[in-house]
Amino acid sequence: MTLRPPAEWAPHDAVWIGFPSHAELWLEDLEPAQAEVAAFANAVHADGRGERVILVAADDRAAQAAQRLAPHAEVVVEPFGDIWLRDTAAILDGSGTAHDFDFNYWGGKYDLPGDEDIGARLAARAQLKAERHGWILEGGAIDGDGTGRLVTTEQCLLNPNRNPGLSREDIEARLKADLGYTSILWLGEGLANDHTDGHVDNLARFVGENRLLVPQGTQDDPNTVIYEDAAARAEAAGTEVVRFPSPGRVLDEDGEIIPASYMNFYIGNAVVVAPVYGQPNDQPALDALAALFPGRDIVGVRADHILTGGGSVHCISQQLPRL
Repeated sequence: MTLRPPAEWAPHDAVWIGFPSHAELWLEDLEPAQAEVAAFANAVHADGRGERVILVAADDRAAQAAQRLAPHAEVVVEPFGDIWLRDTAAILDGSGTAHDFDFNYWGGKYDLPGDEDIGARLAARAQLKAERHGWILEGGAIDGDGTGRLVTTEQCLLNPNRNPGLSREDIEARLKADLGYTSILWLGEGLANDHTDGHVDNLARFVGENRLLVPQGTQDDPNTVIYEDAAARAEAAGTEVVRFPSPGRVLDEDGEIIPASYMNFYIGNAVVVAPVYGQPNDQPALDALAALFPGRDIVGVRADHILTGGGSVHCISQQLPRL
């Protein structure tokens, strides 16, 4: 057992998944997003071969929809602002301690009541030992390989809208003291138009010890320069880089570039679930994941409607490691 959070591919006891609940936030995307989240939950459960799925709904009406669409999931009601539990739920280490950080609504962008303490409430409901840390950290901003190596971005963790009084050295010291990491790999910018200010789980992910997955930009990809900079920084730091397909330029209904990424996959006990967007690289991305995770099924789920809220399947989930 170790203080630091295990790698995501280590065994899980369960996973929290946020379920879309607020019609005033999701509008016409509410029911389609609920269906996409349920498809993700059902894939992770994998007919009992996967892990226990805990769908978190904000009210009783949403809970009824969650139970109907994902009958094998445990459904709990805990009021929240939105579904992005990767950022608002506690981060669990290898001892089962829930590390709860301050949250300021992604740098003050989306002030939604309930998001500031949903992590503490879920930890208490699960009867977990909790540790409170008085600085701002979102789970999607970091990714670890289980050995003490962590990857993050300067754009997010050094952003003055998060911890303006902390230097890079201060943040590194806190990541090491609070979560047990021993070395930090700093990448630069995150994806274009990412409202999280560059969360790393949309940009690059560990798929093995000191082995980092980084997309390869397409011809019209708005993030090609960002991907190349990330790969160069990782290689310069002595990290093995594996290149991976990118969905390329994905636009919303208004013609604006959206931060669609295959990197926002979730590594479950039995499956790896990846968002797909109806792009030419959807299948190549799934094939590449199959080569990287030969012991797991690879499932692609459409995440177009989830993405209208700003994230994808990794953003709405937070695993509970098996002790």
